[in-house]
Amino acid sequence: MKKVTGIGGIFFKCNDSEKLKEWYKTNLGFKTDDYGALFTWKDENGEKAVTQWSTFPATTDYFEPSKKEFMINYRVENLEMLLAEFQESGVTVLDKIEEFPYGKFVHILDPEGNKIELWEPKEFEL
Repeated sequence: MKKVTGIGGIFFKCNDSEKLKEWYKTNLGFKTDDYGALFTWKDENGEKAVTQWSTFPATTDYFEPSKKEFMINYRVENLEMLLAEFQESGVTVLDKIEEFPYGKFVHILDPEGNKIELWEPKEFEL
């Protein structure tokens, strides 16, 4: 079974989210909004896909229990089946699957304590 299909997002802590988003907009041409910037691309099947780039306040607890300043979101297929495999292999799963209009999410930890967000996307309007 194919597990990770791509990077769904890159999230990192910063001291001033608005100022940093403006810097990326001005200097690197990012089209920023309240959530950061959304990059669109086509996957290997020619299907439309997106990757989210987001800044978070330095004080956020969203990355906990990881102590790192960043978190990566990976796009996956069949999140339920993947979680069943995690149970068999002893992967630390931090929460239950949550579903939103743009897909399903769950968080895990790698062996070094980095929090990873897994996303099974579904089609949604940009």
